[in-house]
Amino acid sequence: MMIQTKKLDMNEFKKGISDYGLVLEDGEVGDLFNTIDMDRSGTIDFDEFLRHLRPPMNKGRRELVLKAFNKLDKTGDGVITVDDLKGVYDVTKHPKYISGEWTEEQVFLKFLASYDTPNQADGLVTKEEFMNYYSGVSASIDNDAYFDLMMRTSWRL
Repeated sequence: MMIQTKKLDMNEFKKGISDYGLVLEDGEVGDLFNTIDMDRSGTIDFDEFLRHLRPPMNKGRRELVLKAFNKLDKTGDGVITVDDLKGVYDVTKHPKYISGEWTEEQVFLKFLASYDTPNQADGLVTKEEFMNYYSGVSASIDNDAYFDLMMRTSWRL
């Protein structure tokens, strides 16, 4: 019986490389695996894999994302918290807040979780996590002007 962990170990990674017809020496496969395995767990999870597939954001996009992060990080400590969001993010229009299903704090925590590292949500969003989230968004938007408009409109920059 095979247990599915949603992670690749070195043997599964080698098999995938071979199955897709890539011809690499064992050392090259090992180097590539170790580059992608950022947490040095001996496995590659989906988030680690995606980080290495995405094209890097250009300077203009990175600057916009940093402006948005800095706007949200009211304390300037490099981490976005629930307290940082108060006065910046209006929860009163959120459907679950309106219905009484969620409190203000729950809306803030859910908002933060969307930027947090998958499966490691701690209610805090670092600059790296925020940049990683927008790296994924950026990869799906070809046009720099549209990305700029989306960021400026979303965050009132």
